[in-house]
This record gives sequence, structure tokens and C-alpha cells, in this order.
Amino acid sequence: MKITHIVPLFLLPLLFSMIRNEAAFEAKSIKIGDQEWTAENLDVAKFRNGDPIPEASTFEEWEQACIDGSPAWCYYNNDPVKYKQMGKLYNYWAVSDKRKLAPEGWHVPTDAEWMKLAEHLGGEKLAGKSLKSAKGWKKSGQGSNKSGFNGLPAGYRSHEKPSYYGGPFFDMGAGAYWWSTTRYLVDNSISRKLSYDHSGLEKTSFVMTAGLSVRLLKD
Repeated sequence: MKITHIVPLFLLPLLFSMIRNEAAFEAKSIKIGDQEWTAENLDVAKFRNGDPIPEASTFEEWEQACIDGSPAWCYYNNDPVKYKQMGKLYNYWAVSDKRKLAPEGWHVPTDAEWMKLAEHLGGEKLAGKSLKSAKGWKKSGQGSNKSGFNGLPAGYRSHEKPSYYGGPFFDMGAGAYWWSTTRYLVDNSISRKLSYDHSGLEKTSFVMTAGLSVRLLKD
């Protein structure tokens, strides 16, 4: 049986908790309104039942996972030394897999749940400032992190081959991108975005072959 422990850290001003499971996941969580969110990006390599999620550390491995429609993760630029603090980037098949990406008692949020978060923080056009971390953003894009959400500009992974324009990794320091479980059209899912040059929590969509960050919401 998988067990999730909630350990309040009463000495912290924002009343964080720690969540743990057998997949060796440990993260802070924070109450925002009547929702409880993880306060850092997901960084697990196993599903809830303990099955491994394959790492795709090369373009060829990521491409094959996309062709197969199978779960995969990577670190930004395939560099865990430099970017581990940003969490892993997951394709959508990892998010939607029936074995569950989140530990017991938690789930990947729907877009409606992201909307509820934004509304508690002043609406979609204003919520970004308090959701963004106070460090790590380029130029004048730092947030206040008043919410405690600590949104890091972890960028994203494209499914396309590196080209003249760069890639397949983009927007480190400039953007934060998170999956929702709400599908859009046939092969897309609605996601949420924070930008260094925008004060909102923007709604966008990505193809399932992209690699985005993941936040969890308590059931």
C-alpha cells in the first residue's frame, strides 16, 4: 500500500507541508485559498504504483516515445546537474497514464482548477506576479511570490528537431509551463504559462509530444 505523509512545518511563515511516497518524491506544498498545491515542480521518475517512467535523454529517445505514445521525462537540456532544481519535464502521456503520476491523495490539476487558483489571486491577468518566484527570471521578470507558489521559469521541451532557431529546449529563465489534464482538440492539452514580460497566468495549449513541468493539487 502506498502511503502519503503530510508533515506540517509550523515554523515556516507560509505553513508549508511535505509530501512523500515510495517513489522517492518529496516536495513542499502550500495552501492558496481552499486549494493545496505543491510549491515546486514535480521531480519523480516512478508512477504511483512504483513502475518506472522512462527517461528520454537524447532527441532520438524523446522522438521514439512520441511515436509510440508512451510516457517520458527529461531535464532541461538533458542536464540534471544544472537544472534539477527546476524539476523534470514530462510529455503528456506521463501525465495521463492510468498508473498516475501523482502520489496517493494528489492529482495533476484540470484547467478549471488552474482557473480557480488564478481567480483567488486577482484573476488570470494579474495572478502571475504573485505566482512567480522572486529569483531566476530574466530582465525585470521577477515575481513577488506572495502566494508561496514559487513558479520557476523552467522552460519547455519541443518535440521538434534542433534547428536554426535553437531547441529542442526553449525559454529557460523566460517562461514557466505546466500541464493540465484538460484536453484540447485531438492531440493537444490545455496548459498554463507564466512569462517574464507578462503579469498574468496565461492559458495556452501544447501538443502531447512537448515536455512541460507539472504541479500537483491535493484531492
